[in-house]
Parts: sequence; structure tokens; C-alpha cells
Amino acid sequence: MNKIDNIFLKKKILIYGLGKSGISTYNFLKQKTIVNLFDDNPQNNLRFDKKNLSFAKILKSHFDFIIISPGIDFSKCRLSKYLEQNSSKVYTDLDVFCSFFSNESITITGTNGKSTTAKLLYDVLRNQKKDARLVGNIGNPILSEKKITKKTFFVIEASSYQLEYSKIFKSKYSVILNITPDHIERHKSFKNYIEAKFRLIDSQSTKSVAFVKINDPVIIKKLRSKTYKQKIIKIDTSLQPLIFKRIRNKYFMSSGNRENLIFVLKICKILKLNEEKILRIINKFKGLKYRQQIIFDNKYLTIINDSKSTSIASSESLLKNIKNVYWILCGIPKKKDKFNLTKFQCKNFKGYIFGKHQVEFSKNLKNKLTIKKFKNLKDTLNQIFSEIKHNKKGKNTILFSPAGASFDNFKNFEDRGLYFNQIIKKYLNDK
Repeated sequence: MNKIDNIFLKKKILIYGLGKSGISTYNFLKQKTIVNLFDDNPQNNLRFDKKNLSFAKILKSHFDFIIISPGIDFSKCRLSKYLEQNSSKVYTDLDVFCSFFSNESITITGTNGKSTTAKLLYDVLRNQKKDARLVGNIGNPILSEKKITKKTFFVIEASSYQLEYSKIFKSKYSVILNITPDHIERHKSFKNYIEAKFRLIDSQSTKSVAFVKINDPVIIKKLRSKTYKQKIIKIDTSLQPLIFKRIRNKYFMSSGNRENLIFVLKICKILKLNEEKILRIINKFKGLKYRQQIIFDNKYLTIINDSKSTSIASSESLLKNIKNVYWILCGIPKKKDKFNLTKFQCKNFKGYIFGKHQVEFSKNLKNKLTIKKFKNLKDTLNQIFSEIKHNKKGKNTILFSPAGASFDNFKNFEDRGLYFNQIIKKYLNDK
């Protein structure tokens, strides 16, 4: 629903960053206000010649607002000094959305599990005939959505990058699943990262509801630091609801996905959704590509592609729940990442590391589990399949859960996940 008191109408705006969110923001605003564009990549600027401004001209221009894409890092981008000088003018596409629409939304953030939780909740809502839209970090940019009515309900996955720069965005329902050290290179400190996540709750009104994990010491410490005006529902993820006895979906065998599910069930209860319909969706849920995705399964072997894992914390939830695991690690380890499982908990798996950052991974895992190092993925799999051939302990699991960022050798985690699937397919066919 359009709002009358819109701060962006008939103003001069610079959109910085011409990825998906930047382009959708431009398409949404171009008939409503004066829009200029800039991207650090000259090739992107060429696509919008008439609206594009040169670097030099931007520095001499006045803008009422600067809408930046989540991928723009203040400290590393071309307009770094300009953004710092004009930080009060920096907003996001979430802010633009909030200024034009007053629809109910539930916004999900956290270090791990955001996409899975958002997708599952979206599937549940759609199955119950709700006009739900899945947007943000997952699905479409929020400003690309069409045919929005008063009943349209938004499920938003929000990253710390988006929340850090947002100034007026508010969500009736907010979720913080968990917080562990991540993106420190961008936020400069763990404290700043926590602050970015909590902007989601800090912005809420008295009529809002926040869902948080009570078992997370970082979240609880932050909650105790001030008084919050909205209703806060603290979720104990160690307590499994009775409905769990009726869940047959293997996807929820990991503690991480069970925690995501507990959040969804609690949210559904608040939204007063039908439990039988919820259960049917849960048991049919296949998850998202490269997120704890079972790509092969028979009575002797399971292969899981968890390329989305970019931190050790995100891999631990799976490791705690399966036996005879051959754990493959690679990529760029996160700063301050810590392996928290005990040596006793590691008795069911071995680590296989390949790539340029073997030393960092080894230091983190040393004295906890058996580790082997390899030059590449093919050599790693050759060794693993050789060991499986001689392992008579029952069913084995190959877990590709890298625990590191993908940018050493791949465009993103999807590119890395696809590569793993291709190698596995060839290997299984050859066998």
C-alpha cells in the first residue's frame, strides 16, 4: 500500500551498485524521482549510459539519498571517501520498500540457516493460500515484486550488509536464528557484526514481535544490554516439539536444520497456521541446492553437498549427527572461526582438506580428529573412495561441507557446489 509521506519522492538519488538489487531499485524509482547510477565496474555503467554519472561528476554532485547495494563495502569501494562523508544519506532497497509499502513482513537473519528457514516458511505460507513473497538475499530483490496487495506477506532474508546500512526499514516480525563470528573482514569487528544483526530488532515498534534463540550466549548478552519495547519470544532450540515424532524427512537430521524447523514451527503458531498442512510441507521439503543437500543415497553410502558452508560453525551441526563421515574442507577460512567439537565428538569422522589454506584449517582442527591434505578435489575423492572400499563398518557418508569462503577458486558457493556435483557424477559413473 502506497504511503503519502514518502521521503524518496521527487528527490535526487544516486543508486550505487548495479547488481540485481541496484537494477530493481532503479526500475522501481525511475518514474518516481530523479535517479542517477554508478557502479565500480565500467561494463555495468555502459548499460545505462544516459543515467550513468562519471566518478568525477559524482564527487561534485549533490544527492538527497544514496541507495547502495549490499555488496558495496564502504572501506574498499571507489566512492569510499564520498560515502563516509555522506553516510547520513546512505539507504538500502529495504528502506525504499518500507517507504512505499506497509505490508506485514517477517525478516530472517542470523549467521547460519537464513535461507533454509525463509524457504521453508514461505512454502508453508503458500500452501495455506497466503500471498507470500520470498525476497531479499534469497529469491527476488524486494523491489522487483509486482501486483502487491494489502494481503501480500513478505518473507525477507536479510544479511548483515543490508541491515547495517538500512535506516528506516521495519519488519512486524523479526528473527535472529544465531550469531557466530562471520564477515569480520567487512564489519571490522565481531561487535560491529552483532550490532548490524540487531538493527533488525532495534528498529521494531511496540506492536512487533521478535523471535530469538535463547541458547545463543551472544544473543542473550545483547538482549540484556538494553530494554526492548516489542514482544520478544525466546526459543529454546534444545526442546523438540511433539510434532517432531511425526517428521520423516531426512533433511532435518542435522541439529542446525532442526533448529531452523523449531523457529518455523513457533512462527507458524503465532501466525495461527494449520498444523496438519504444516506437517505435510515439512515432510515434503527438499531443502535448497548446496545446503546440506543429499545428492546420492543408498544403503551403503550417502553423499551430502553442503557447499553453502563457509564457516566451521555451519558444518558442526551436521557432523554431530552422523557416523562414519568423510568430511571435505576447502576454501578461505573465516577470521576468528573456531572448531568447538570435542575430541570425543569427533570420533565418528575424519577431515580431508584441499586447496591453498590447509595450514589454517589444520591448526583449527589439530588434536581433535584425523586430518589428511590434498592438492585438489579429485585427489581427495580418490583417497576417500579408496578408504570406503575397505571400510566394513556399515554405511558411510561423504560430507562436502567446506567451512570456508569459496572465492579462492570459485565465483560463489553455487559454482563450487555445482563443481562438486559434476565431479561426483563422473566418479560414480566410472565406478
